[in-house]
Amino acid sequence: MALLQIAEPGQSTAPHEHRLAVGIDLGTTHSLVATVRSGMPEVLRDAAGRYLLPSVVRYLPSGGIEIGEAAKRAASQDPQNTIASFKRFMGRGSDAIAQLAGQSPYVLEAGEGMLRLRTVAGPKSPVEISAEILRRLRQQAEEALGGPLQGAVITVPAYFDDAQRQATKDAARLAGMEVLRLLAEPTAAALAYGLDKKAEGLFAIYDLGGGTFDLSLLRLQKGVFEVLATAGDTALGGDDMDRAIAERILADFAHCAGDDPAWLRQVLQQARLLKEELSVVSQASITLQLPNGERRQWSLDREELEQWLEPIIRRTLAPCRRVLRDSGISKEMIDGIVLVGGATRVPLLRRMVAEFFGQEPLTDLDPDQVVALGAAIQADMLVGNQKDELLLMDVLPLSLGLETMGGLMEKIIPRNTPIPVAKAQEFTTFKDGQTAMSIHVLQGERDRVEDNRSLARFSLRGIPPMVAGAARIRVTFQVDADGLLSVSAVETSTGVRAEVQVKPSYGLSDEVISQMLKESLEHGQEDVAHRRLAEARVEAERVREALDAALAADQQLLSAAELAAIHAARNHLLQALAGDSADALYSAVEQVEKAAAVLVERRMNQAVRSVMAGHSIDEWSNK
Repeated sequence: MALLQIAEPGQSTAPHEHRLAVGIDLGTTHSLVATVRSGMPEVLRDAAGRYLLPSVVRYLPSGGIEIGEAAKRAASQDPQNTIASFKRFMGRGSDAIAQLAGQSPYVLEAGEGMLRLRTVAGPKSPVEISAEILRRLRQQAEEALGGPLQGAVITVPAYFDDAQRQATKDAARLAGMEVLRLLAEPTAAALAYGLDKKAEGLFAIYDLGGGTFDLSLLRLQKGVFEVLATAGDTALGGDDMDRAIAERILADFAHCAGDDPAWLRQVLQQARLLKEELSVVSQASITLQLPNGERRQWSLDREELEQWLEPIIRRTLAPCRRVLRDSGISKEMIDGIVLVGGATRVPLLRRMVAEFFGQEPLTDLDPDQVVALGAAIQADMLVGNQKDELLLMDVLPLSLGLETMGGLMEKIIPRNTPIPVAKAQEFTTFKDGQTAMSIHVLQGERDRVEDNRSLARFSLRGIPPMVAGAARIRVTFQVDADGLLSVSAVETSTGVRAEVQVKPSYGLSDEVISQMLKESLEHGQEDVAHRRLAEARVEAERVREALDAALAADQQLLSAAELAAIHAARNHLLQALAGDSADALYSAVEQVEKAAAVLVERRMNQAVRSVMAGHSIDEWSNK
């Protein structure tokens, strides 16, 4: 007898069908895709058996595109149309062009709030270039798995800001991918190591890729995977090592070679090969073809290379110290150090990391594969292929807040807060009859608005006219699991509401995110003094406006002597407002309040008499 498979209407006839999902490491130098098959994560290879796809895209005059190895081979012959290391451009705005122009072989130009790279196929944004890599990885995965993907987890540096994360998500959308989650690269690496199942304790994930660096400290305990703190530099990586070598080569051949883009790209490629070879052997040579056609050999030994690389590697230790300080964890309490990223193969780096933490790092897995494998594990969980889901608690790399009176930033969600998260805070109006409020959303660690990054502006309108301070505006910040922000504001008495899904203009410079924490420490006392002065000014202006309004309405209630005393106190307040002393402002405010106390009392009595006119005490007591 044949067996019939029964299913409810609309339900799959294969309720336990494996859903196709992948993890993608969109890297500066290489990108790769992985999935989980038979319960085990594995990287997916292309038709030639390769799993590393060079993150290089070449635009052709015919309108075609070369991606990966083919594009990489053509880089020296067609440098301005062959785009590599574009991850550093993600989330960058047009205002960064002047800064980047001298650091890149490409021609940069402005467009739609973000920078673009000029190519023979027209200007291309970093989002569009990233989408080409992601599209190729999606095709590779669908060919290997035999069907369309239900989604992907894409990894990003832990220290990517809101603009950089949004740019990555936009690239995936252009590539036709459903993003299940943006996952921090260090968190993905820890998942791949199986720390969630095989160990408990504190682990530091040291992630140095081609263009970015992150150090994350994680606690694993009873199925909870918690990121305690993270720090890093979005403009530091293996590319800086390559450039250090390339600069020495260019200096040695400066007398016989110019600044031809093809020559510069060749030198950079050969410098990377030297770095990789000297990670295995103690001496290596390369052959260079000069612009005049002459071929020359150039040699380097590991000892000399390490002298050039030591300052670059030492730069990674400052974020390591910051993470330990923010989390309150000492080096001795850490149970393991996990190295991630191809640049961590450099022997000097491994020695310096071991010396800093006082223990040898873990190097069991291929540092190129580990991030993609961890992302694949998370993707498999999110599409429901695994029953036991791990609780991942990532953190916000930089504080979020909004501008308040006096040009100050009020922090709503501080850095290293676990995400997803939602926090709210109440604000009020500054002037009588105010019916609208402008809300300026900021990101950073400093007290002054101009020292932080502007994310968005929107307005709440329709506030009922009330006296200053009577309205209650509740502002709510929501950060999702991808680290992306939305902000809403509501006037609580009427329900009038406004909100914004923060869509950055990709205008954050490389230096800003890595300098924000450093500057907050360097300028801490200065910021405290500035905040106190700004708050004193706001209070003084409030008192002055309230006094002027009261005098305009009821100064006839005062004697000439009383009025003179109030005017004297008011003039003293104006003098304090013209100065730069918070103490003088608070003292002047106190004098005004003392002098005006008689006016406040008489206005109140007058208001009571007005309300009581025509009524008896007994009438009010019976109500």
